[in-house]
Amino acid sequence: MAVVIDTLNTPRPRHPEKAHRADSAFLPKPDWIRVRAPGPGAFGETARLVRGNGLHTVCEEASCPNIGECWAQKHATFLIMGDTCTRACSFCNVKTGLPGALDVDEPVKVAEATANLGLKHVVITSVDRDDLADGGAEHFAQTIRKTRAHNPDTTIEVLTPDFLRKDGALEVVVEAAPDVFNHNLETVPSLYLPVRPGARYFHSLRLLQRVKELNPRMFTKSGIMVGLGEERNEVLQVMDDLRSADVDFITIGQYLQPSRKHHPVARYVTPDEFENFAAIARAKGFLMVSSSPLTRSSHHAGDDFLKLRAARDNARQRG
Repeated sequence: MAVVIDTLNTPRPRHPEKAHRADSAFLPKPDWIRVRAPGPGAFGETARLVRGNGLHTVCEEASCPNIGECWAQKHATFLIMGDTCTRACSFCNVKTGLPGALDVDEPVKVAEATANLGLKHVVITSVDRDDLADGGAEHFAQTIRKTRAHNPDTTIEVLTPDFLRKDGALEVVVEAAPDVFNHNLETVPSLYLPVRPGARYFHSLRLLQRVKELNPRMFTKSGIMVGLGEERNEVLQVMDDLRSADVDFITIGQYLQPSRKHHPVARYVTPDEFENFAAIARAKGFLMVSSSPLTRSSHHAGDDFLKLRAARDNARQRG
C-alpha cells in the first residue's frame, strides 16, 4: 500500500531547528513587565498600510512587546529582505530557513510607506541573509537611497546583520549614509554559543568600530538583552568594549522568551537594576542610554535620535 504525504499543505514549523528541543519552563512575568493590548484606530491603519505594501516589520516577526504603543503612533520598523532568517539564534522569534529571492521593488515600497506614515525618523532592519554574496548590503543601500529620495527630511536608522565573511558589505551600507548605524551585540561573550551561535562577538564589535573609521560623524548604536544568564560584571565589560569601539548609544532591555523552545529566561532584572546600568553607562561616556525592562532597539527611536544629536552638540560645545 502506498502512503501519500501532502507536503504542500502541511504547515512548516516556524523554527524547524528548535522543533525537537525539550521544552523549557516559562518564568512568570513580574508586575513591571506589562504592556497595553493594541486598540483600533491608528494601530489598524498602520497594519493595513504595512500589509497593503507587502512589507514585513520586526514588530510582528519578532513579537515585540511594544507593538501596540508604536503602531498606535504610526511608528513601525521595516524588516527587509524577507521574513525568513538564515541564522537560528535561540532568543529570536523571526522565522528561520532558506529565504526566497529579494523583492527588487522593496526599496521603493519602504520609501513610499515611510512617506504614507509621515515618519520623521525611520528604522530599517533585516533578517540575516548568509545565502547572498554580499549579505544583502546592496539591497540595504538601495533602500536607504530610495527612502531618502522620497523623504528628504526623514532621518534614517539602520539595524544591520553582522555581514560575517562578507568582505566589502559594510562599506556599501555606510556609503549610503544612514544617520544611525545600529548593530546589536545582543548578549555577553560567554553566552554567544548557546544564544547567538552563528555570530562572533568580536566580529560584531569590530563592525561597529569600523563604521566610525569609515565615517566618524555617523552615529553608532548597539544593544544587549539581560536576563539570559549573564553576570553583572559581564554587562559592564560589554559597556567598556562598546566604548572602546566609540559607540555612541547603548540600549539594554529584558529578554522575553518567545516560546518554550527558545532560550529560557534566567531571571527578570528589576527596574532599579536597569536604572543602575543606565547611570554606569552614562558615566562611561555614552552619549545616549536607554535601559529599562521594555527597552528595544527601535523603541522611541525618533525621540532618542533627537536627544542623541543634541547630546553630541552639547559635548562639542563643552569641548
